[in-house]
Amino acid sequence: MNLSAKPGPFARPASKSNRQVEAAGIPSFKTELLCAGAVFLAALLLYSWTLAPTVTPTDSGELIVVAQGLGIAHPPGVPLWVILAHLASLVPLGNVAVRINFSSALFAALASAMLTLVVAELIITASYLPKTKERGARKKTRAADSVVDPVLIFAPAVGAGLLMAFSRTLWSYATITEVYTLNTLLILIVFFLMLRWRRCIIADRREKGETVTIHDSWLYGAAAAFGLALGVHHVTVGLTLPAVAVVVYRTEGLRFFTSRRLVYAALISIAAMVAVYAYLPFAASRSPLINWGNPRSLQEIWWHITGRQYRVFLSFTPTMMGVQFVEFFRMLLREFGPAWLPLPLVLAFAGLATAYRQDRTTFWFLLFIVIANLAYDLSYEIAEDKDAYYLPVFISVALAAGFGIRWLIQLTAAKSMSFGTSYGVAAIAVLLTCATALAGNWPFNNRRHYFIAHDYAENLFSTIEPNGLLLTQDWQVAAPMFYEQEVEQGRTDVKVVDINLLRRSWYFDYLKRAHPDLVERSRDKIDAYVEDLKEWERDPGAFARSQPLTQKISVAFLEMVRSIVTNEISFAPVYITNDLLVSNQMNGYLTQWIPQTYQLIPEGLVFYLASDQSFHDSPEPHLQTRGLADGTVRFEKDDVVNLKILSAYTSMLVNRGRYLALFNQHERAINAYKEALALDPNLAAAREGLAQSEAKLHKP
Repeated sequence: MNLSAKPGPFARPASKSNRQVEAAGIPSFKTELLCAGAVFLAALLLYSWTLAPTVTPTDSGELIVVAQGLGIAHPPGVPLWVILAHLASLVPLGNVAVRINFSSALFAALASAMLTLVVAELIITASYLPKTKERGARKKTRAADSVVDPVLIFAPAVGAGLLMAFSRTLWSYATITEVYTLNTLLILIVFFLMLRWRRCIIADRREKGETVTIHDSWLYGAAAAFGLALGVHHVTVGLTLPAVAVVVYRTEGLRFFTSRRLVYAALISIAAMVAVYAYLPFAASRSPLINWGNPRSLQEIWWHITGRQYRVFLSFTPTMMGVQFVEFFRMLLREFGPAWLPLPLVLAFAGLATAYRQDRTTFWFLLFIVIANLAYDLSYEIAEDKDAYYLPVFISVALAAGFGIRWLIQLTAAKSMSFGTSYGVAAIAVLLTCATALAGNWPFNNRRHYFIAHDYAENLFSTIEPNGLLLTQDWQVAAPMFYEQEVEQGRTDVKVVDINLLRRSWYFDYLKRAHPDLVERSRDKIDAYVEDLKEWERDPGAFARSQPLTQKISVAFLEMVRSIVTNEISFAPVYITNDLLVSNQMNGYLTQWIPQTYQLIPEGLVFYLASDQSFHDSPEPHLQTRGLADGTVRFEKDDVVNLKILSAYTSMLVNRGRYLALFNQHERAINAYKEALALDPNLAAAREGLAQSEAKLHKP
């Protein structure tokens, strides 16, 4: 049975023969939209129910502050996301964090709906292609085709859309403030427009047998969407270009790449991208609160967009890529449900095989998405949001799973003439696939009571005296404190200084606005260091090649930090977080100087710097730990909550126990060790300290 595509809104009216084929059984675009709408509503309801109620770890705090104040985010700046998130922040519902968190949910739900449309386009287009000869057992009556064909389109489309909605990674970013759901939506918009363009051309070519250009509005729309998408997370968007090129080549051949149509598409993409990134110098000229990189000149804009500061994370060594591949495979196994029940992955492999037999273009399209993405991602070493870089791969898997659902329905339909059986198999395939993902990922993505970052910041603030200085190099501390201080206006008296950001000249503009007295008290040392820092930013290679220059800026950095600590400690208490004592190649001198100069007094989640060596008493900490270890939210071992936040709590409780035990305060030390064990029952240091204090306490 030959099916025909419904032409797009920018196309000329369909030919008479096409309209006849449409009337004979091709599903209308309205039906596609209804299916996509159902997926959208289901996804949005899920995301809204599991939405985080406040700021979350990693980049959330920074991004919320940037969005509210139309600032500049960390490279590449994500200007399109900032503009849209700013609009979301103006909605007078809930706190600012919830408003922007919900925008992520909206983008993710739209992305899931768009993936539904992409699957429908692929399957309908495949129906236009010449059919291979079928075995007698697979032959159907014309009446049977007219009933089964809609099921073969919409059951796989809805199943794939819901599978993507319930996937671990997209769902996890749909409930927090992050850029990746908008990025996913734009990628899928590009895919849909390109595949609709292909479908229209193939449908018309069957009738006319000549070059078709009347549907290029879809192509140019995709080009515009691609340019806009480059204004969010350009790396993952750019990596989809080979897959898009496959669609173009398999549709129009090599002649397209030497035609004006390619030039027009490229110009449209470039214009859209330039329009989006024009935001960077405009926003920087306003001197917003967070003005990361201060990108005003063309060179500074280029450095910011290309993420020059992150290139150190790229490594093309076989060992590194092998380690990253193992990590990717582990993520893939858990992406669509429990690793021990990889039903969606089985369907995806079956779908790829089906695509290879029925529509080779779809096969190569899906494969090139995976190949291009992995070629880059396996060489990129980053811990906290690496899963987001694999989102194009997960999109490809979900699309392939849609074809797998179709294959399963066809397999059953070939053995039964019963329409009811075919519908039943379709329903079971969709429900089982989606239920696997939903049940497997719910415990990890339900952030309805996710207060971990908020409580972390509040617990830190609760220990710090008025006007105190807190030094940290932990982004899980600095980012949520950006939000708490700048958006919620909580504890604005506390001077939070991120040691890592002191290696960026723009950060000193922020400190001048947030804590002008601190900057003024150490102006001489700060100015001398910033002068060297700007030289390093202009030409880091010169410093890498020159030991004297490296030594000069390192000494200037240490002297500046010494000056800040020394001047502030005479004015108000100074505190540091535990991570600052972990030595690395960038802060070795500082790590040595602090404990050599001051006694470190564990107070809550920080160390108070004392100028003497006597015992300093402090009240028992009363820490809010909602969701951290009470089982309401589950975390993978590599989750930042386990790696950094939980470990910060337990290590500081152990440090408090050791400090109290050192001064024979064993009863209080035992309480500290028990609190640590309540958070992590397997913590060896806490068990050892507890045993020693109990032994000394009961010793006659």
